[in-house]
Amino acid sequence: MPTIPPEPVSPPAREPHQARQIAESFGLQAQRYDRARPRYPDAMVEAIVAASPGPDLLDVGCGTGIAARQFQAAGCRVLGVEPDPRMAQLARDFGVTVEEGKFEDWDPTGRTFDTVIAAQAWHWVDPVAGVAQAARVLRPGGRLAVFWNAFETAPEVAEALSAVFARVLPDSPVRISMVGPDSYSAFCVKTAEELRKVGGFDDSQEWRFGWDRVYTRDEWLDQIPTSGGHSQIPPAKQEELLSGTGAAIDELGGSFTVNYTAVVLTAARAQTD
Repeated sequence: MPTIPPEPVSPPAREPHQARQIAESFGLQAQRYDRARPRYPDAMVEAIVAASPGPDLLDVGCGTGIAARQFQAAGCRVLGVEPDPRMAQLARDFGVTVEEGKFEDWDPTGRTFDTVIAAQAWHWVDPVAGVAQAARVLRPGGRLAVFWNAFETAPEVAEALSAVFARVLPDSPVRISMVGPDSYSAFCVKTAEELRKVGGFDDSQEWRFGWDRVYTRDEWLDQIPTSGGHSQIPPAKQEELLSGTGAAIDELGGSFTVNYTAVVLTAARAQTD
């Protein structure tokens, strides 16, 4: 689920990782975040595990451990790194081992891993320092896999929900953007460029995995406050936004289908530098 509004033509003035107030706001909705955010398709998890040389996995910006638990269920030994103590504690409550800190500054104390993932989080990591850190902690042949859930709906749904945002928050950059997988190409291209600059990685690849989910009115409303930037909306405006969105979904029949695509940028650490 997008946490910033990607712009395919004009890039934002600030890089996402520089927007620390937004990046560090998700813990305000930790329980809701874990309950409402979409999971990742099993086919994607299986492909990453199959392409990795072993079971030791580091989850960058693990949040509440949504992806970490999926990879644990697939047989991986997972360590999470998470800057928000509220998110980190909830992940621990779910059985994920987590160390607190920003990945760029985190000290691995000599540990290395077969896989480094980032689920809906790599855009919050400094792209230069993050790739360099991944190179340090990956074993030869290990795999970096960063991924996002992109989502689209039928045009009439996108128009109805966007109209609510435009009416309630006409001057706000915050949006639940109904954008497809191509909107994440900028993140993938930037990461691929940094991989080439750092060196020591084989050629990167982009993988895509499609899946669908039907949302009821209440399920969709539950996840809206978990998106990046929504903590900055005044409570009265947030209530107006939720009420208007709920009414729009009622007019659409009370539910709608979201077409998700998990977009993965992945590369293997070279066997020798």
